[in-house]
Amino acid sequence: MSWLGIDAGTSSVKALLIDDAQTVLAEASAPLEVQRPQPLWSEQDPADWWRATEIAVAQVRAAAADAWVGLDGIGLSGQMHGAVLLDAADAVLRPAILWNDGRAGAECVELERRVPDFRSRACNRAMPGFTAPKLLWVQRHEPDVFARLGTVLLPKDYIRLCLTGERVGEMSDASGTLWLDIAARDWDDELLAAGGLGRRHMPRLVEGSAVSGLLRPALAAAWGLAGRRVVVAGGAGDDAASAVGIGAVAAGAGFLSLGTSGVVFAATDRLRAAPERTLHAFCHALPDRWHVMSVTLSASSSLSWMADVLGQTDIDALLSRVTAEAASAEWRRNAPIFLPYLSGERTPHNDPDATGLFAGLRPNHGAEALTYAVLEGVAFSLADGLDVVREAGVDLRECALVGGGSRSRFWAGMLADVLGLALLRPRGAVLGASLGAARLAMLAGGAGSVTEVCTPPPMEEQVAPAAPDAARAARRTRYHALYRIEAGSRSSADT
Repeated sequence: MSWLGIDAGTSSVKALLIDDAQTVLAEASAPLEVQRPQPLWSEQDPADWWRATEIAVAQVRAAAADAWVGLDGIGLSGQMHGAVLLDAADAVLRPAILWNDGRAGAECVELERRVPDFRSRACNRAMPGFTAPKLLWVQRHEPDVFARLGTVLLPKDYIRLCLTGERVGEMSDASGTLWLDIAARDWDDELLAAGGLGRRHMPRLVEGSAVSGLLRPALAAAWGLAGRRVVVAGGAGDDAASAVGIGAVAAGAGFLSLGTSGVVFAATDRLRAAPERTLHAFCHALPDRWHVMSVTLSASSSLSWMADVLGQTDIDALLSRVTAEAASAEWRRNAPIFLPYLSGERTPHNDPDATGLFAGLRPNHGAEALTYAVLEGVAFSLADGLDVVREAGVDLRECALVGGGSRSRFWAGMLADVLGLALLRPRGAVLGASLGAARLAMLAGGAGSVTEVCTPPPMEEQVAPAAPDAARAARRTRYHALYRIEAGSRSSADT
């Protein structure tokens, strides 16, 4: 038996084939491009996702032909929030509007005006990246398209339509539309009506680990699987799928992703919401489970930016010099402070216009001091997000550390200290969303229980906060307070 995970991201579609022991048998990817026809716009043609899926699947088939013929299930993951508009015959009406499209700012304000308790109903603020404002924008600016609307799907669910012929969504991805009653795990009629929509426009919902349909016989034959019953699982949005892939499924389990953006993710056993603090609250990909998520928009991208400004092409060498300098307590004490708001900020400020800032600069501050400030500023921003997670009643004491920035042992230690959180560094590459999708296929196909299937990967080490030290703790507290003063000053100045 084998299981396929398909992850439809923004830059590529990835395919991963595993066996019952979750041994990787083959993996492949096919690139995608984003179209930006106007400022703030970000679009893709859904047909490109399907073409990329077929390319990636063909590569997997060729690499593991023997295992492929034993395929029993497919799981799906993908970029969240994208709006795929179909007519009554399932034809695509216009290019999909993606998660990083910013055109619908005015529509966010309008949605919250139309539904006075919008935030408490949706458990999230209305933001241009979410799906609901995009549909209101289409209604206002492309009324002919809106009038022909039959169904709205999310990106991975369009791939499901191609696989099975079924219009189906699932709870974790649907949470990011602003149309879901997240506590009840069902569409919210009032939220839909605020955008001129109804249940007739929505796909039916299943849990991520449930069967959503079967691979179409014609497609099965074309893929060398004629006569085989291949289930397609509900799947998950990319963050929930990544959590399934890393085993963060029980209440209190989580991960810290140190990629282009930074994410603190924590699984919960009931809905925990704090929309006024810009905490995202979504359903998890498994029944009776939810998750919260804080977001720092510029994490590893802040380090990459700093290296580019300094003309440093070898980031590892730069970090080695920073590590050596930071051995001096006096040097650390005199380092500047950096606000990592290069692309605005999400949690807790929700300010797309916030900007980055260095404070406390001196003539003696060189490349190493500036880089240290960037690392520490990102850590403080993530700590702000973790505080919001904890204020929502989520007790997160340790979590896996993933993403490109996790390769730096020095940064991992700094994060553990600033967050007061033990961080677990996985051994080897983390397969993330594609593995989570394949695991959901296993669950839908009856290949084991959640406890048996959704296990954490082997860990390289645990990076614990430094041993209690009064002077060190006082310094961290003082500098975090200074960081927050600078953040508040900049926020006030920008408004």
